Amino acid sequence: MVLNIPNVLTVSRILAIPVVLAFIAWGGPLGNWLAFSAYTYACITDFFDGYLARAWHQQSAFGRFLDPIADKLLVAGVLFMLVGVESVSGVHILPAAIILCREILVSGLREFLAEARVGLPVSLLAKWKTTIQMLALGFLIVGNVGPDFGFATTWEIGVYGLWIAALITIITGYDYLRAGLRHIAEADAAAEKNPEGN
Repeated sequence: MVLNIPNVLTVSRILAIPVVLAFIAWGGPLGNWLAFSAYTYACITDFFDGYLARAWHQQSAFGRFLDPIADKLLVAGVLFMLVGVESVSGVHILPAAIILCREILVSGLREFLAEARVGLPVSLLAKWKTTIQMLALGFLIVGNVGPDFGFATTWEIGVYGLWIAALITIITGYDYLRAGLRHIAEADAAAEKNPEGN
């Protein structure tokens, strides 16, 4: 099961991350467009690995473990590199920081709740956040070498999208935190009632 196609796609997404980052660092029109191409491949595999795993009944513990890690590595790596090459700078670093902090928060909650055998399902709003975030990062990777759409440049669309994603991130992060704290409180209450674990 570990070597099925969905898991191979997930692994290939992780392998694509340093390629994306290297092309962003290279910069210029060619570097930006090559980075965007590799990033697009990573985003496509993000959809198809889950879709194929469900459609072909090839869901595995390895895939469930690796898929969210691949997503977080991609987002964090691209955000760090965009800040590093100053494609995202000044006040626009704030939404990037919010997104990264939320990812750490949710990862910590999921790790704790997994020990308690409690799931933390992804909400519909969180899925919208992910979609907007991935599109925004794509626009930011292309940056100023992209077309001017009249109402905004490629870079501006990316920045607007990043702020929108950060706003939704705050909302979904609060929802996850509230749900997680509720389970933590219930676990503490249960432990107080049964201190010996019987």
